[in-house]
Amino acid sequence: MTPTLLSHLKPLSAIASAVPASDSTVRLSLSPALDRRATVDGAWWPYSRDAAAELPGLIAAVDQRLDRITLSVGVYRDSWDHIPRRLQARGRRIRVGWFHHTDPRVITLRPAGAEPITLLVIEPGTAVTAAEAALRLTAQDTTGFDPAGILTTAHLPATARAPAVRGRPSTTPGFSDRRTS
Repeated sequence: MTPTLLSHLKPLSAIASAVPASDSTVRLSLSPALDRRATVDGAWWPYSRDAAAELPGLIAAVDQRLDRITLSVGVYRDSWDHIPRRLQARGRRIRVGWFHHTDPRVITLRPAGAEPITLLVIEPGTAVTAAEAALRLTAQDTTGFDPAGILTTAHLPATARAPAVRGRPSTTPGFSDRRTS
C-alpha cells in the first residue's frame, strides 16, 4: 500500500456530514502497518503552532484514515500556542492534554478502541523537500528510529530547541520549546 502524504477530508458518518467541509489539506502520513514496534506511527506537518487552529483538521484526517473516532490528543505544552482544554472536531468535543514530560517533537492521538497513535511533528516552517522526506520516511517501517533519528535521516534538525529566554530567540534549530506565558 502506497502511503498518501496529503489528506482531503471526507465525512465519517451521517452525523459527521453535517460538519462543514474543510478546504485545507492536512499534511499527514501514516504507516500502513501501525505496528507497536515503531517509535512513531506517522508524521504531521502543521501550518502553524496554533493548536486550536491545527488540531481539528488533524483529528478529522486521522479519524477518516483509520475509520475510528479520536477521543483525546496529547501535546507538549511549550511547543504549541493557543492550546484549548477541549476543542470541537468532527461535530464532537475532544479533550486536549498538554504535558511537559513528553517529547516535544511528537503528538499522541487516542482513538476509541485502538492503541494510541503517535505522530512526529515536523516544524511548521520546514522547507518542502525536507518535510516531504520526513513524511515519506515515517510512512515506512521506522522500527529502530527515534524521532531524532527520523529527522536526521530526513535531513532536518534532530534536537528540540531550548526554551528562549524572554527577549532572546533560541539558538538551536528544531521544534521549539516555546513559552506562551
